[in-house]
Amino acid sequence: MKTISKIGIMTALAGSLFLSACEGSYYVADQPVEPVYERPIAPYAGAVWIDGDWGYSGGRYVYHRGYWSGPRSGRAYARGSWEHTSRGYRWHRGGWR
Repeated sequence: MKTISKIGIMTALAGSLFLSACEGSYYVADQPVEPVYERPIAPYAGAVWIDGDWGYSGGRYVYHRGYWSGPRSGRAYARGSWEHTSRGYRWHRGGWR
């Protein structure tokens, strides 16, 4: 009986983690203005700058500053971008491609 309970709890936990990782489409009437800040100096040779990104939180888009990251073999970082649709503006996240 304990094994069945453990399996049920683990399944519920895995399902909730999966659903929390799903990215929704959020639209806003006006495209937010990206804050201006100075990019820090690269911490080491070959570091790749990851541009700032927008995340949806509390009913609005919130900006997260960029950062330096290690390179990924055979991949390049593609910057995120805004899409304008009939419903408003929607952010497409950047990522390694």
